Amino acid sequence: MKKELIKIFQVSAVFIGTIVGAGLASGKEITHFFTSFGLPSFFGIILCGLFYVLLCSIISEISLNYKLDSYSDVIKTVSPNILGKFTGVITTFYLISSAAIILAGSGALLNQCFGVPKIIGTLLMAGIAILTLLKGTDGLIGINSIIVPSLIIIIGTIFILYTLFNKDNLTLNMFHGKVGQEGNWLISSILYGGYNVLCCSGVLVPLSTEVKNKKSMFWGIVLGSIGLTVLCVAINFMLMLNQPQIYEYQVPLLYIANRFGRVIQFLLMGIIWCEMFSTEVSDVYSISKTLDNTFNIKYKHSIFIVIAIAIPISQIGFGNLIEVLYPLFGVLSLIFIFQCIYFYIRKCKK
Repeated sequence: MKKELIKIFQVSAVFIGTIVGAGLASGKEITHFFTSFGLPSFFGIILCGLFYVLLCSIISEISLNYKLDSYSDVIKTVSPNILGKFTGVITTFYLISSAAIILAGSGALLNQCFGVPKIIGTLLMAGIAILTLLKGTDGLIGINSIIVPSLIIIIGTIFILYTLFNKDNLTLNMFHGKVGQEGNWLISSILYGGYNVLCCSGVLVPLSTEVKNKKSMFWGIVLGSIGLTVLCVAINFMLMLNQPQIYEYQVPLLYIANRFGRVIQFLLMGIIWCEMFSTEVSDVYSISKTLDNTFNIKYKHSIFIVIAIAIPISQIGFGNLIEVLYPLFGVLSLIFIFQCIYFYIRKCKK
């Protein structure tokens, strides 16, 4: 029983760590996908949580039933056609792009905070990521088992401090969305959820094969989804009460944390870097597992290949590519999700 509970915690930690990333920890993703729509954004966050439970459980069960080891395997299984190949290629490009952006972001963050050259910050993250990834799935579980509880403690502390010091200023008028905001909260929530499901499948598939227990995977995904939902609701609540100022900042949560002194601000910056690191490890792990299973390039060799590709890209910048790649990835993620549901109903539920 104790071992099963530990596995459930580990799965939930990896699940949260993979999805959170720097964008969510900084408040930027929440601001864009949820806060800007006002009060309905809370329903969107809850919908996302249910979305994760349903779809990630389906992907995990498919992985276990068919003994799959990487995101390319699950894509080929549910979509054994040209669309599946195209989805696999775009997913790989997206993950490499994400890894490169995070390396660049690490360099920029350390340069901004401590004045070190950007390349030093990039190489530092790359080096620590390699050391972690060489430990395989144990390394992935280990770092998330530390980073995720730390994230929850720090965000929880900021939330408690904020509500204690601002309880007299809370009004319903502050729960309106962004003036002139276009789009629909429901579509935004589905897009965000779908995008994250395909992203985390790169970790979820090999993790399912390693854990080899449907029950542990299911409850780990449920616990992770609940944790993510609570985290997002807390961040969204604080962001909503700080409109419209938050739209002027790249790190909206830092604007909120600033009023509580340098220590809280420093801790938040530290956890954002750790979440960047967690996402970097997840991205490189996903691609390396795919290279191992698809091209028979050993996992440990694949790590160095992926990092070697990502470092020079991180120094170039490729805004135009990202503008095309990200929306395309969002659309493909929804197609992939529908294919997973159809495949699951047709094959796994017979």
